This record gives sequence, C-alpha cells and structure tokens, in this order.
Amino acid sequence: MIIGIDPGLRGGVAGLYMDGQGWAVPMPCLGKEIAVTALLDALPVPSGVRCVVVERLGVRPKQSAQSGATSGINHGRITGALEAMGYPVRLVRPQEWKKSVLAGTAKDKYAAIAFVCRAYPEINLKPGKCRTHQDGLADAVCLAEFGRRVLI
Repeated sequence: MIIGIDPGLRGGVAGLYMDGQGWAVPMPCLGKEIAVTALLDALPVPSGVRCVVVERLGVRPKQSAQSGATSGINHGRITGALEAMGYPVRLVRPQEWKKSVLAGTAKDKYAAIAFVCRAYPEINLKPGKCRTHQDGLADAVCLAEFGRRVLI
C-alpha cells in the first residue's frame, strides 16, 4: 500500500493498494490542530505500507505569520509521528507530484478531482454531508498515485 497525505486542515489521507483499489478520509482535526493520534489510527500498520508521500510545506503568498506557524507545526507533528511509528516517509513538493500525475491539465484542484473521479471512481470525495468533491482528499489520492508511479 502507498499512502498519500495532504497535511492541511482541509486535507486528507488516502491509501492505494497495488491492485488499484483505494480509500480516502478527511484529515482528522481538533480545531486548528491535526489530531495526530486519530491520523495514525486511520493508517494500516507500518509493515504493510511501502511509502507515505506527504506534500512538502511551502510558504503561500499573503499567508499570515500565524497561519504559516500553525501549518508548520501541524506538518512537523504529522511527519514526526509517522517517522516515530516507523513509516517510510517521502516529502514531495506540489509541483513535483502535479507534473507527474496531472500532466496535460491545468494542475489545479479541479484537475485533481477529475483525475481521481476517472482513475479511482470507487473513492468517495464527498465525505459525510459534503455536497461537493473535497480537493484535499483528491490531492491525497494524487500524492499516493505519485508514490505508486514514481517512488515504487
């Protein structure tokens, strides 16, 4: 299994099996913090995971210092917890995975959603009572797909 993680508060966690099946769940949060214990509970044991692909954190234009600090703390908690539990972690820049997985598209959230709907129609991108596809879930699936294509 390959795991993909979009580490934002509106992100997601996705897993792809080598047979082409997959799943995705929203990032578990408590307020403005990632619920790391719940995140780890959602993952299979490390021995069953070939790679966890986490989107590398970058500074966004017009992002406040507080927002940047919160994102950085959450990102560090996620990667630290994964590594402490023995998961093989790979940090990937958004440009890198989008170039591979979303080649020939606008490489935006709509392209990621369209890719997942086409390639993995069984993965639900509308969790709970959501009426629209969640791009954080789509990004997580795309990160796992990147790991499947490039890293394994």
